[in-house]
Amino acid sequence: MSEPAGSPPRLPLDWIAASLRRERTRAGLSLSELAKRAGIAKSTLSQLEAASGNPSVETLWALGVALGVPFSALVEPPAPSVQVIRAGEGSTVVSEKAEFAGTLLSASPPGARRDIYHLRVEPGAVRDSEPHIPGTVEHLIVSTGRVKAGPAGETVELDPGDYMTYRGDVPHSYEALTPGTTFILVMQHV
Repeated sequence: MSEPAGSPPRLPLDWIAASLRRERTRAGLSLSELAKRAGIAKSTLSQLEAASGNPSVETLWALGVALGVPFSALVEPPAPSVQVIRAGEGSTVVSEKAEFAGTLLSASPPGARRDIYHLRVEPGAVRDSEPHIPGTVEHLIVSTGRVKAGPAGETVELDPGDYMTYRGDVPHSYEALTPGTTFILVMQHV
């Protein structure tokens, strides 16, 4: 099945499958135990590890939290020595609950523990995010449009060029206030 015109490219399932098997093995967890910890069906996890299915942002975040690894550890392919990602060409994962898509721009190299994302969000639904691994701090810079973001009960409206930082290990959300909203999100894992 082909993607509709204008849709962001999807992540190759073999990257996700290999990453899930690697991290699950590293953590010493069975398929059943990881599925239980992540709150997903064992059959869903089995399909993902077999490079089938269609993982959402929510499923991959839940698996990352259950494994104690950043989201990027599950979706980042091996990087060449020089990497350029042209606007609109990065591998993207979409939400099943809101008009929200995240494109990983750079995963944290070993020892540095930070990930950089370019996100696009459209008005109409709030993207609620569960807490990430303990110690996570998010840094957000608005590129276009307007966004309301931050921890539950402490959200702030931001304009282009505005920057904010907040704990990412507590419930938080993102909401586009105007069409065509984009922002850069740096996730720092301590």
